[in-house]
Parts: sequence; C-alpha cells; structure tokens
Amino acid sequence: MKTIGIIGAMPSELADIRNVLCNAVVKTYAGYDFYVCTYGDKLIVSACCGIAKVNAALCAQVMIDKFDIDAIINTGVAGGMNTKVKVCDIVVSDAVCPHDLELRFLENYPPYHSMYEADEKLVNAVCQVCAEKNIVNHVGRIVSGEAFVSDSKLKQDICDRLSPLAVDMETAAVGQCAYRNNIPFVSVRCISDNADDEGEMSFDEFEKIAAKKVAEIVLETVKKI
Repeated sequence: MKTIGIIGAMPSELADIRNVLCNAVVKTYAGYDFYVCTYGDKLIVSACCGIAKVNAALCAQVMIDKFDIDAIINTGVAGGMNTKVKVCDIVVSDAVCPHDLELRFLENYPPYHSMYEADEKLVNAVCQVCAEKNIVNHVGRIVSGEAFVSDSKLKQDICDRLSPLAVDMETAAVGQCAYRNNIPFVSVRCISDNADDEGEMSFDEFEKIAAKKVAEIVLETVKKI
C-alpha cells in the first residue's frame, strides 16, 4: 500500500480533505498532528504545518521520517503571479524555489541545488484530474517567501527575477525537503488573490472557495497515483 503525505499550511486548507477522511487516527510528533487514514488502496497522512518555510520543512521531514512516505502533495491557496492566471485557477508546480533568498547560496553551498523539480507523474495526474473536471489549470513555477505578497512592486520584482505563476509561503520548503529525501513531490495551489495591492481583500473573500476546490483535486489525484 502506498503512503501519500498531504501538507497544508492552514486548517482551512485541510478542512475539506479531513471531512472526507473522517475516520483518521491522529498521531502527534514534534508538535504536529498527523491524521492517518486509509483512502481506497492508499494510506493518507495529512498534516497542518503552519505558515512559512521553517514550519513547512520541519513538518515535511517529520512526516517522511515517521511514516515512510512514498509521495508528498503540498496543497492550499496561493497568490497569482502571471496575468494568464486568474483567481480560482489551479497552479500545478513543475519546479519550486524561494524568492527571498539569492539562489546562489543554495547553488554554491549545500544542497548545491536551488530549483526543486516536481515529479512528472504527479504533475500529470493532477492535470488529468483537472481536465476530467473541466478545471482551468496551469503548470509552472511556484515560489515561496517569508511574507504575504500584497505589494505590486514586490510582485513585479519577483516576477522579473523568477517568472513564477504563483507565490506562497511554504511550497519551496516542502519541495526542498522532498528533494533532499528523494521523495516525489508536487504542489497544487488554487489562486485566491493576485498578490498585489488588493491581495489582502481578495484573499479573505476567496480563501474558502479556493481551498474547497483544491481539496477535491488532491483527493482525486491520490486515486491515480
């Protein structure tokens, strides 16, 4: 039986998943509650990591160490970083990296790698689910940093340097942890705002809608892995 890890930063990003996986057993390690449940022919381990990269990396490593994970799906909402990406669209990572660190520090020192590639089979599985459900999705780079991006100048700087489709605060850390452990990984994010001067207002309005949409996609993806 394959074991699939699902990591979200906020309780709202996992609420709809856990409503489906309602018979989970909770195991606590390093302060994280891991919900363990059989789903079809898979074992799912889900965890709310908390916001930002340190929380995400710690949670991912504990999950890998304690549950012998076969793949990790990072899920939740994100800010849109490209004009073709609209609110409530899905962005599927093909590669992830931090936007608030000079990448040369990762390239010239351990881990000697700065762009963490998503697993092609996982990416294809997510895209297949989106196609079957007629959900608009985009495959591209997701970047992460220690700030909620809601400033148009900061957004433009990140876009000029890294050309991402979406921005969040955790994906890059989960991706780096998966890379270091040789675990297949993908991030599936629903766009809740445009990461600009109106980002905080639109985030509050669309967060629950976006989280519900991405939860449905993640659960269907697990069936195809």
